Amino acid sequence: MPKFSIIIPVYNVENYIEKCLQSVLNQSEKDYEVIVVNDGTKDNSIQKIKDYPVKIINQENKGLSAARNKGQKEATGEYLIFLDSDDYFEKDLLKELKKSLKNNPDIVRFQIQEVFGNNKIIKYEEEPFENQTGEEAFKKITKYHFVENAWCYAIKRSYYEKNNFKFKEKTLHEDFGLVPLIVIKATTVNSISYIGYNYFQRQNSIMNSNDQEKTKKKVNDFYEHYNYLLKEIEKTTLEKDYFKSFIANSLILKITELGKKDYKKYKKILLKEKIFDNILTNTTTRKIKKLFLKISPKLFYRLKNNK
Repeated sequence: MPKFSIIIPVYNVENYIEKCLQSVLNQSEKDYEVIVVNDGTKDNSIQKIKDYPVKIINQENKGLSAARNKGQKEATGEYLIFLDSDDYFEKDLLKELKKSLKNNPDIVRFQIQEVFGNNKIIKYEEEPFENQTGEEAFKKITKYHFVENAWCYAIKRSYYEKNNFKFKEKTLHEDFGLVPLIVIKATTVNSISYIGYNYFQRQNSIMNSNDQEKTKKKVNDFYEHYNYLLKEIEKTTLEKDYFKSFIANSLILKITELGKKDYKKYKKILLKEKIFDNILTNTTTRKIKKLFLKISPKLFYRLKNNK
């Protein structure tokens, strides 16, 4: 059994996939398998990688979630890592992750840097920790920039399969609909300080699109994920208030991306369903924030971002 299964969905990334794969093959730690899921790509991506030592699985185009789910089913490694095909690893990522497996954690988090086309790099650094419960880790992680992105974590396959985790298919923001649960339900979580993942910012990517119809799709899917997370956390005996506050804040922030008409519509829905009531008010600052958000989420975040 390899230590790591690296799952790479591929769809129309012929300009990026070789750099992505090469970053895996150049790893200083070699105990891994690579599973490439061809999600019905229409370009030359698969032709470019057919001679690489990877397992290629073909399926018709079903989207990122379905590709990840397919790759996970084929994985045989002890830990799963989801790598987007336009991103790439730093050479010692797997080596540093392996060092953090001595306590047999369900999850190990690693650090990210954003890479832009003009060679600009933004590094994100966090305080490392180990032997935290999922509830403890969740509270630590949510203080930082990337929380629900699946590519921030190495996840023990047996833990993943025991909980029957799956990315919801035919949706956007699929990470938000699953990863918070993966974190909070874990028995043991570690986080290492190594910045091992390069998150490449493509101007024409789905998540960077400014198209309002796509934005409405994103918000609709985000709302669906929110309701799923709320239902799932209620099934557990875990501490719920912080989790519910996090997902409520995330949804409230998300609706601010909408145009005026759709934003007002969604704000009414959130007020009617008392989603604002899930925001924590255990400090004066949080009480003020909740009041401000109920009045105008857009104004709140505009002022916050202009500080």
